[in-house]
Amino acid sequence: MPVLICVLAAAFILWVLAGYPLFLAVLTHFFERPFQREFRPRSVSVIVPVYNGERWIHAKLESILGLDYPRELLQIIVVSDGSTDGTDDLVRQWAPRGVELVGAEQGGKALALNAGMERAHGEILFFTDVRQALEPSSLRRLVECFADPSIGVASGELVIRKGETAEEADIGLYWRYEKWIRSRQSRLGSVPGATGSIYAMRRSLARPLPAGTLNDDMYLPLCALLAGYRIVFEGEAKAYDYPTALGSEFRRKVRTLAGVYQVIAAFPALLEPWNGIWIHFISHKAGRLLLPHAMIAIAASSFFLPRPWSWGMLAGQAVFYTLAALDPWMTVFGPVKRLSSLARVFVTLMVAAFLAQSYFFRDTKALWKTTEVKPAAAPRERK
Repeated sequence: MPVLICVLAAAFILWVLAGYPLFLAVLTHFFERPFQREFRPRSVSVIVPVYNGERWIHAKLESILGLDYPRELLQIIVVSDGSTDGTDDLVRQWAPRGVELVGAEQGGKALALNAGMERAHGEILFFTDVRQALEPSSLRRLVECFADPSIGVASGELVIRKGETAEEADIGLYWRYEKWIRSRQSRLGSVPGATGSIYAMRRSLARPLPAGTLNDDMYLPLCALLAGYRIVFEGEAKAYDYPTALGSEFRRKVRTLAGVYQVIAAFPALLEPWNGIWIHFISHKAGRLLLPHAMIAIAASSFFLPRPWSWGMLAGQAVFYTLAALDPWMTVFGPVKRLSSLARVFVTLMVAAFLAQSYFFRDTKALWKTTEVKPAAAPRERK
């Protein structure tokens, strides 16, 4: 039995991390589903939820007003979720340029988005967060996707600017891995979610978000998906963000992975094979939640394997976890530092996935933490 447990847990980890991406690569080679792209001007309501975003709001509004999109078709709505800094006053200064401020008592991002959607009158809703700068062509690229009547949601790409530390580089590597998976899922049919800082959807498909929703960028797109529409990834629509420290990324992952549990509770049909993205949701989203349990199963079963397999498995895991633990004290960059940094990032993300189960025991408000970022020296995309 320990051998079977160890083999099955290892096979599961390999499937989620490597087998499923390989499966995607093969499928997209034979079964790609292209869709029509054509720019047809449509009215768009831009919705920016913000809480205490004084540091970012000026640059964000400059970015929105700098979009390569007909200005007369844009409605710009900033929803202040009970901000206590100078955010509201700064937004009011933009009123002559057509920016609408919607003030609300602090109730969380979901209720702020609901307030924005109630005010919106555009055919397309464009959701974006306060911190990320937008590529001027990004909105036009997303709107092009809606020329195809089967498209309900179009998601852009979040580009992480160049960081300075090994852990920031490894988080960037993780984002590129995610981008690759999402682009293949899109080519096959639909992505099981969108990029929260840059996505658009048909207003007719949007539904009010339940209070306490953790992942609006999954809930709203899945409303469209389960209504029979596609969610596609448009890699040419870009938003730019600064690198985050590992601790901040850890807190964000706890919240977003807890949000996956929440989405499963809201849309149990995602676990049924008929929905069209079942294998992708199970392998990409639900599978991530189970990875730490598979790692625990391997660790526990390793003690009961026949020798010398038991010694080899335990020694390998000891080296891996020791590298992760010692990484913060390794200051000289080299092959060992590279391995230790990767190990530390991976273990951190696994711990986040395990702690995401706290969703069942905690108020969702406790899972929201401010993301701390460190401005990069230059706005260069990772290569």
